[in-house]
Amino acid sequence: MTLADQEEHAGEARIGAARDLPIPPFKPRRRWIGGDLQTVRNFVTRPEINLSPWPGKRLWLPVEGGDELAAALNGAEYIGQRPLIFLVHGLTGCEDSIYLRRTTREWLQRGYPVLRINLRGSKPSRPRCRDHYHAGRSEDLRDALCRLIEMEPAVARTGIVTVGVSLGGNVLIKLLAEHGEELPIRAAATVSAPIDLMATSHRFHLPRNTLYHRWMLSNLKEEATARPAALSEEERRAIEAARTLYQFDNTFVAPRHGFADAEDYYTRCAGKRYLADVAVPLLAIHAADDPWIPGDAYSSFDWSRNTKLSALLAASGGHVGFHAADDEAPWHDRAIMAFVDLAT
Repeated sequence: MTLADQEEHAGEARIGAARDLPIPPFKPRRRWIGGDLQTVRNFVTRPEINLSPWPGKRLWLPVEGGDELAAALNGAEYIGQRPLIFLVHGLTGCEDSIYLRRTTREWLQRGYPVLRINLRGSKPSRPRCRDHYHAGRSEDLRDALCRLIEMEPAVARTGIVTVGVSLGGNVLIKLLAEHGEELPIRAAATVSAPIDLMATSHRFHLPRNTLYHRWMLSNLKEEATARPAALSEEERRAIEAARTLYQFDNTFVAPRHGFADAEDYYTRCAGKRYLADVAVPLLAIHAADDPWIPGDAYSSFDWSRNTKLSALLAASGGHVGFHAADDEAPWHDRAIMAFVDLAT
């Protein structure tokens, strides 16, 4: 069942449970039309996301190898009343990324506890991490969730809703396929996940994405080399010498984590290969005009292979944008909330 078979609105596809979501098709805000403007709006406007009404709590969650992941827990008083919302950031992001803070606020306003996990080696986690995350390091999420349940046993009773954004969405899909039945995850969602890592790499290296590419590579290098990262001299030279994201992955990420090369890394970790085995209700949200991730990654997948899967594929919205004309809250957040209401 292809994307074309599922079209319900001009330029939009709603697949599985997404057909029943009580939200209108995405319509961009004035002056923010097109994938690029949708993508950069948070960076340009730098909105202030006030979470002070829900004081945060710092958690450190041990993972295999001795590292610990930093996590920000808000709304701890709601634990045991409603499922915990577990948010995973994207490449070079963290708990303070605007899109993650905005999503946190939306859930807290509804009375849900929210935990923002920082992947291994991201800025908040780096002080207690010598190693680094990658697109397929799903065991870190498993370890963090298990430790969280030990610390907050009530979470196991009310359950968890996991939301992965961009690269975090790819890692989440792999987790759901490998460990979804072992964990008390009641529903999950991804936003702009690069489920075809090879195709995403090709797209990101196009001339039109030169500015994005330079920005991302610079951030990656800074993140990977920050103290106390345990790097050999050879790895430091490889990071410094990388002039493209592909080179960074091929000469640093792949060999460090046991992959033959970048192509092997992309192939083995791509979320698309794990979708058929996802074991909990999952909503995948993506925009056809995402400047970083080609829509073909989604349109070429047979979503009917797994009844747990739903997809909401919009004509517009950019990369983790979805700044809509009808509401200040991001469209993807409203869609996920509606999906969770149906699934739980």
